[in-house]
Amino acid sequence: MIKDRNFDDLAQKFAKNIYGTGKGQIRQTVVWEDLEQILGLLNKQQPLQVLDAGGGIGQLSQKIAALGHHVTLCDLSGEMLKLAEQEIAKQGLLEQYRLVHSSVQEIGQHLDEPVDLILFHAVMEWLSDPKSALEGLMKQVKPGGIISVMFYNYNGLLFKNLICGNLTHIEEGMPHRKRFKLQPQQGIKPEDVYHWLNAAGFEILGKTGVRTFHDYMQTVRVGDYTFEQVLDMERKLCRQEPYLSLGRYIHVYAQKPDVQNDAHSPEMKENNSNKDNG
Repeated sequence: MIKDRNFDDLAQKFAKNIYGTGKGQIRQTVVWEDLEQILGLLNKQQPLQVLDAGGGIGQLSQKIAALGHHVTLCDLSGEMLKLAEQEIAKQGLLEQYRLVHSSVQEIGQHLDEPVDLILFHAVMEWLSDPKSALEGLMKQVKPGGIISVMFYNYNGLLFKNLICGNLTHIEEGMPHRKRFKLQPQQGIKPEDVYHWLNAAGFEILGKTGVRTFHDYMQTVRVGDYTFEQVLDMERKLCRQEPYLSLGRYIHVYAQKPDVQNDAHSPEMKENNSNKDNG
């Protein structure tokens, strides 16, 4: 039985292993490229209201805050929030932040109004019910706003086990191995996430594979290359199929319909006219 994971016991190790590695650098680079696209789409005169849901130490949201936007960061782990506060203070960004000790499922109780942008990165795979958590967060997005979702890819997990020869493990359903404490509890199927977004009326704007081949190289380690070459090749391939769908993580971002724009569409005008005539 999967339970929601609290990282109080592993906050320091998690921050070091996830962010302070080549894996983390690839992840930060390719997802930030997407976030730059998102911020361009949300280009407004006033600062954006951003929610970093289950945000850990908020590395990517700090880059957004540095541009002048306001960020609410929530996390289930109080220890992770302490680390976040320290890191944010180092960057001189505390005035841009509001830190909330809350699960992503309950963050709506702490928001006065919906936000322009939600970051929901590498959280779903640690939850007992990722679908309901995502659905709850989508309700916190303003009309015209965007949700940025990154999840541990079931396809990548399956492929990694295949090339490692873990066929018995696959046949057993790839249960989580507790000895690997920083390995996510489950892989999330991309088609499920895309369906959940579309079912809520969101339009998917972009998809990116995060580490489409880097992690698989570690199994073989043949050839001559530098990390810079790996990063450059990841950036070239990460938005192309079939590499995208083999990423260890997938980043997808989707936009909520803008009610005001919809109200001026021909269909809405016709419906409103019929109402008036009725």
